[in-house]
Amino acid sequence: MLTEQLDERLVRCVAPNGLRILTEALPGVRSAALGIWVRSASVHESPDRMGISHLLEHMVFKGTERRTPYQIALELESRGGSLDAFTSRDHTTYQAHTLDADLPVAVDVLTDLVRRPLLRQSDLDLERNVILEEISSVQDAPDDLVFELHAKALWPAHPYGYSILGTPETVGSINSDDLLAAHISGYYPGNCIIAAAGNIDHDQLMAALEREGWFEGDATPVRAGIPPVDGVRGSRIEVPRESQQCHLVFGSDAVSSRDPRRYVFSIISTVFGGGMSSRLFQKVREELGLAYAVFSYQQFYQTAGITGVYVGTQLETADQATEVVLAEYAKLASQGLPAEELAGGKQQLKGQIMLSLESPMSRMHRLAGVELTRDKYRRLDEILAEIDAVSDNDIRAVAAEFFDPARQTIVRLGE
Repeated sequence: MLTEQLDERLVRCVAPNGLRILTEALPGVRSAALGIWVRSASVHESPDRMGISHLLEHMVFKGTERRTPYQIALELESRGGSLDAFTSRDHTTYQAHTLDADLPVAVDVLTDLVRRPLLRQSDLDLERNVILEEISSVQDAPDDLVFELHAKALWPAHPYGYSILGTPETVGSINSDDLLAAHISGYYPGNCIIAAAGNIDHDQLMAALEREGWFEGDATPVRAGIPPVDGVRGSRIEVPRESQQCHLVFGSDAVSSRDPRRYVFSIISTVFGGGMSSRLFQKVREELGLAYAVFSYQQFYQTAGITGVYVGTQLETADQATEVVLAEYAKLASQGLPAEELAGGKQQLKGQIMLSLESPMSRMHRLAGVELTRDKYRRLDEILAEIDAVSDNDIRAVAAEFFDPARQTIVRLGE
């Protein structure tokens, strides 16, 4: 077992079979957060199996070798804890938040879900309807649907543009053998990361993981990576739909999760549309009254990223809102950020990071993020120093390249 002390209370271990474990002890709390990250998700899917990773995430809760669905739900909830899971583009996550004394129970339950699901066809026949309802709910929520349409427009031939939920056709064609194959191909220790934070003892957690068989088996490599991809730039797509509001998403492909410019993007996004004091909020909502909801967003994936803007506006003001947002893009691309906005953006980003680390769940996600991106661990003071080191030239270079109005792919949903 390769063990590293990354910080005063932070330990990283790599088991001989490839499993990664990271723990951070927080003696001042009475809870523990535990998560298992499986590096298998929508980015690994073929077009005809779109949505299988999300369906598998649902299906593990339908029964395991040790527990019925009710027992899975009851095990931690009866102790005041919580159990959750989600599927993203790069990975699938199973997580629990419990009292510190119940961490061994969380290890048992999460291991049961990840390693020992039954995946019965009879359960699939029922759960498939739940997924179809979830897909329908997105279709009925235009402010959600427009983001799926934009991802498809940006990456039309790459899994980053797929719907994580899948389509009625692809979900309808998946059977229990397909789920079993997906489970075997992705849910093995060498493809997993386990992270825990809170009032925990590293050695006790390792002992619990050993009891559950996590260190057994030969060394296995992480699932093959995804090749880089460029997005479609400058496309304009209008999707007619009868509604009372027009939903607009502007966006460009951006950098991956390991790119050192990610802090530059975060500062720009914060100033551009990250809150009530941001440029877009003040211009689009406060000054012109064109929208209730307007914000910027970004996401960094394994081999690519996205930076974008959402606006929900009335049909008769959609054209004006589009012009205003593109004008703000042009201003940002040509001028960057003045010194006072750059300083404010840095401070806001640093404050958000520091406040987020108040919770064990956030600490746990931070640990997993280091391993998921194969990046080196940075102490908080190092992260803050990197943010402070972002220069005016860094801002100008990223703004000119990625925030040029001509680069933005725009999806407009509404009549």
